[in-house]
Amino acid sequence: MEGGGAIIKSQRSDFVGLHLLFAAGKRPTLAAIRDFASAHLSIFVSHDPASTPENRGDAGDDGASRIELLLDGLTFDLGALAPGEASDFGAIESRFDWDEPLSSQRFESVILQPGHHLRGAANMMPVARTMLRLTCELVQYFDDLEAIVWPPSQSVIGREFFLSVAKAWLDGGAFPALGLVAFREAVDGALQSAGLGFWIGQELRIEPPLSNDRVAATRLGVRLINQLILVGGIDESERIVAPDGSRLIMRLSLNRKFIRVLRE
Repeated sequence: MEGGGAIIKSQRSDFVGLHLLFAAGKRPTLAAIRDFASAHLSIFVSHDPASTPENRGDAGDDGASRIELLLDGLTFDLGALAPGEASDFGAIESRFDWDEPLSSQRFESVILQPGHHLRGAANMMPVARTMLRLTCELVQYFDDLEAIVWPPSQSVIGREFFLSVAKAWLDGGAFPALGLVAFREAVDGALQSAGLGFWIGQELRIEPPLSNDRVAATRLGVRLINQLILVGGIDESERIVAPDGSRLIMRLSLNRKFIRVLRE
């Protein structure tokens, strides 16, 4: 692989972070991350493994490939830094403002995830919002950071689109339903979310014939996801009014893993 060597496999079932895609050979070093933290008044290096003698090898001070950052009282691990091995950013099913082919020859991934004691809380809003805020700062600081990969929705998100939707959410706007969640067509023609389950434990299904108009169905899905994120899902059927004034019902599937949207 150009500029990177072997790849760290990170697509474990317990992986609860995101991937920062850099142009091949452009991943930051520990020294670059220290400079990044120094340039921000609210971001601190809370643990630097390279500062311990056992982690200083032939590569010198940058021999270790991970560092811990502190923002708003929460810690986050930044791993797979250069000159260590890049991470595997896994399968991609959805693309947002991104048309380029993805390969380890062209892009190398750095991992950002909540600190060890926060791993079980990665989908809690204070943790998720702070992680996205830290990601925005990294995107704006590193020009070679070209895209974000969000594993729960298997999405790659171009840097400008990510900054737009993430900052809007952090400033009090709508949840970035296109990116942190994706939509795919099910075999029966329904429009089904991918990644909403990470946040609320349920996926959204807009059933035919509502799903026949893909544009309208996607708009409806984005609107409903924003509401579902706010309330944390549903426990029983709920009646709603669509943007066109028609009456709909949200009904749980038998296994309670899907919120089905149908005409009443």
